Amino acid sequence: MTTPYRNTALPVAERVDDLLSQMTLEEKVGQLIQYFGGLGGLFDDIDVSALPPEHQAYVLQPKMVEAAVAAGMAGSVLSVSNPSKANELQRMAVDGTRLGIPLLLGSDVIHGFRTIFPVPIAQAASWDPSMIEAGDAVAAREARAVGIHWTFAPMIDISRDARWGRIVEGVGEDPYLGAAVAAAHVRGFQGAFGPERILAGPKHFAGYGAPRGGRDYEEVELSESELRNVYLPPFQAAIDAGAANVMAAYMELNGVPASANTWLLDDVLRGEMGFDGFVVSDASGVKNLEKQHFAATAADAGARAVAAGIDMEMCMLEPAFGELTESVARGTVDESTIDSAVRRVLTAKFRLGLFENPFVDESAVGSVLDAPEHRESARIAAERSIVLLKNEGAALPLDASTFGSIAVIGQLAGSKREVLGPWVFAHDTEESVSIVDGLRARLEGTVSIEFAPGAGIPSRIYPSMFDGQDPTVENTPADYDDDAEIARAVALAAAADLAIVVVGERQNQIGEKSSRSTLDLPGRQLEQLQKIAATGTSVVLVVMSGRPLDLRWADENVPAIVQVWYPGTRGGDAVASVLFGDVSPAGRLPFTWPRHVGHVPMVYSHMRTFDPDGRDQRYWDEPSTPLYPFGHGLSYAAFAYDNLRVDRERVAADESVTVTVDVTNTSDRTADEVVQLYIHQRHGTAVRPVRELKGFERVAMGAGETRTVTFTLGEAELRYWNAASRDWVQDASAFDVWVGGDSTASLSTTFSVE
Repeated sequence: MTTPYRNTALPVAERVDDLLSQMTLEEKVGQLIQYFGGLGGLFDDIDVSALPPEHQAYVLQPKMVEAAVAAGMAGSVLSVSNPSKANELQRMAVDGTRLGIPLLLGSDVIHGFRTIFPVPIAQAASWDPSMIEAGDAVAAREARAVGIHWTFAPMIDISRDARWGRIVEGVGEDPYLGAAVAAAHVRGFQGAFGPERILAGPKHFAGYGAPRGGRDYEEVELSESELRNVYLPPFQAAIDAGAANVMAAYMELNGVPASANTWLLDDVLRGEMGFDGFVVSDASGVKNLEKQHFAATAADAGARAVAAGIDMEMCMLEPAFGELTESVARGTVDESTIDSAVRRVLTAKFRLGLFENPFVDESAVGSVLDAPEHRESARIAAERSIVLLKNEGAALPLDASTFGSIAVIGQLAGSKREVLGPWVFAHDTEESVSIVDGLRARLEGTVSIEFAPGAGIPSRIYPSMFDGQDPTVENTPADYDDDAEIARAVALAAAADLAIVVVGERQNQIGEKSSRSTLDLPGRQLEQLQKIAATGTSVVLVVMSGRPLDLRWADENVPAIVQVWYPGTRGGDAVASVLFGDVSPAGRLPFTWPRHVGHVPMVYSHMRTFDPDGRDQRYWDEPSTPLYPFGHGLSYAAFAYDNLRVDRERVAADESVTVTVDVTNTSDRTADEVVQLYIHQRHGTAVRPVRELKGFERVAMGAGETRTVTFTLGEAELRYWNAASRDWVQDASAFDVWVGGDSTASLSTTFSVE
């Protein structure tokens, strides 16, 4: 007779209860531990000496991990991306243990697996949730094909300080846009738990994107008002979209580490936000409670973390949760607490279908990873993410028939690795398309393309935490002759009809442990740009970065500037398509672009203050306005907004108002426009931001076409957390409404809530 937990006809909850009733305490505790399987795979051959010292120990632990799996004392293994290794581990767990509980295999599938999509901040810049969802579905299909069931993504931390390196992984500065992007990521990765989907793991709960000074891993101090109004909405959207996992943050939030913060994980996440999945710590997040001088011992750390709501410990070496059996015996942890955590982990495994199908079809892996339609999806995503920052005199799009020769300048332009961005692990660098290769393919046989790397981009002071994992990571050699290479690049540009200059940061200069104290272009890239501009050759500036950089000189002196982010596997093709007008750019900034590092943090949704007329004079040495506003992005088409109206001028607090606007493509070409709606509450029981995004839609429009776009504003858009009442409120007030192409939109109307 089939034991009930093996009976697929029973509800998941009954199967979980039956299995849980048969487990020993030791087996239960094992399900709450995720072991680190090694960089790139548990038993892969790795040159340990090439890894950063703090990571070398991780790949020397395979026997410990293997023993834990074989004993039924591991619930999950991290970073196994080789399908044969995945099957080997699953056989140990399923065929070699008493209860045959399969492993949950997790990995960092951040913006693609084999096919690399634009970095997450670039995807946010698309303002296109459907595109984001489609790209993550591709990533999930590829990851599931090799045996991965769970991704530690999306990272949905709001970030308002461009110095913070992990801005590249996030959703930008705005909670409304961030919420829409977060939900799209969850739908794409996880969907309805199909065989080609993986668990989504929104992170880092909560407030991780606001470290002091933009310094990664620093403590965070946030008012409850800012936490609830700004930082939690993307997580609520992810939960509402069905996210089955949430990752807790590392840092102290208002003095209490997030990994042992009962109010945050239990009261807010589970109680108020309705999350019913399982919570995992970040890497070593439980044991770090000792380092943070919060817990006295590893046993104390494990006991306090599980009691606060951590269901699974991501363990890099020895697990603190390994002490939980003794903690139960000592009475410092209730076994019922362990049962609740195990129930949540097992529920995810049953919902994924792992008990029925834990193994990978190794013969099918190649056809999935090599699918050409996946690469095409990556190209489209890159095109839709590119932001045209400046286009004076219609310098773009370029007309290939008017050029005999084009000089492409910049180390980033010639690199197949840099175009992929950070946080990629299973990519094939050789198949990626660099910017210069994309331009050559687009112009083959028509225009001569000459390339010079030019100014060197200096290496980081401290190595990136991921450099040792990827032999294709590039750094400028110590003996690089900057003077000679700059001179060669300038001469090449002077002899060409056009110079496409690519500037920015290397991919390993941004990301985790990659905060910066300046937003200057690294090295002598600005000097080189100035010298090229002085030759008189027309210049187009292409910026490759995941954060805003100091472009003040370029904005004053270069007619065309394009932000391409790190655009992924087909990035070079996408950049060429945009520069030569095959597609019109429609990406929009998901953050405010400051003029200078001294301006950060700078957000569009600031308060009015008692001196609103002096807003642009906060600094005496230069304007305190952004270089480019939130939502900014130009097009090769032109759009007119007209006939903005509301369906009624007064509504009750429980009613909605419909806002409608006519948008016309007044140009002679098809293009997308991102229609954005902002509101301002004029008065109430608290001061509200001067503008808040409360609606957007990316609309494809033919030449001369007029579209009527409609938005609804109801309680969800009009309420906010009030610090005085410590509750959600909706005030009676007049509301201003603006609709347009960015956060400075001028077309406005009003309505009142009574």
